[in-house]
Amino acid sequence: MRIATWNVNSITARLPRLLAWLESSGPDVLCLQEAKVAEEQFPFDQLREAGYEAAVHATGRWNGVAVLSRVGLQDVVKGLPGDPGYEGVTEPRAISATCGPVRVWSVYVPNGREVEHPHYAYKLQWFEALKAAVAGDAAGSRPFAVLGDYNVAPTDDDVYDPAAFEGATHVTPAERAALASLRETGLTDVVPRPLKYDKPFTYWDYRQLCFPKNRGMRIDLVYGNEPFAKAVTDAYVDREERKGKGASDHAPVVVDLDV
Repeated sequence: MRIATWNVNSITARLPRLLAWLESSGPDVLCLQEAKVAEEQFPFDQLREAGYEAAVHATGRWNGVAVLSRVGLQDVVKGLPGDPGYEGVTEPRAISATCGPVRVWSVYVPNGREVEHPHYAYKLQWFEALKAAVAGDAAGSRPFAVLGDYNVAPTDDDVYDPAAFEGATHVTPAERAALASLRETGLTDVVPRPLKYDKPFTYWDYRQLCFPKNRGMRIDLVYGNEPFAKAVTDAYVDREERKGKGASDHAPVVVDLDV
């Protein structure tokens, strides 16, 4: 079974590349982030023609998450129970579903913006709500994973230059502590490091030639429980999909399982 996660940074802009990637890579389940469309504008028909059902939680031009599956789609939960919301708005940042023998969450963790910004406090509160929401499944016997754009680099090795991020979000002790706390529910990072290269980044800014210079971050993560982690046979970042015209600023992360 192949499961992947990908921040597509607008499914409308990325649809041709997404359909081509589904055909070439053949994931059984794909978790998407930053759909950036209202649910009624989501390309259900095109994905169905490609062999995928879709569960979607999206409300407009910002955020939006989805789970695509060709092995079944059941027990869908839209939204994060206990979501703290931001400025009175509950944003579409989480969706979960059971796909064959595996249950997954697709999550798009708040960015945080700046350390002193209210969005940063919201980010930490959102992590607490995520931890509470997944704890039961994480401790269970069914293969379970939380996949998505966490907007946190777990260690200094997960950014191209720690000095370049000094004082910025994504690398602060509080954010990394939130990740560690999430792992305490029984989850582990199932993408091994190093992979086939020393710096398996998943995100590169569009500006300042960050991708050609490999000035990236590893912020797209797959956290699985013990049954999920034990079933992993391979994992990789599809760096090739970040290349070329019309690419997302994130690359897909792919995990193969023997379940």
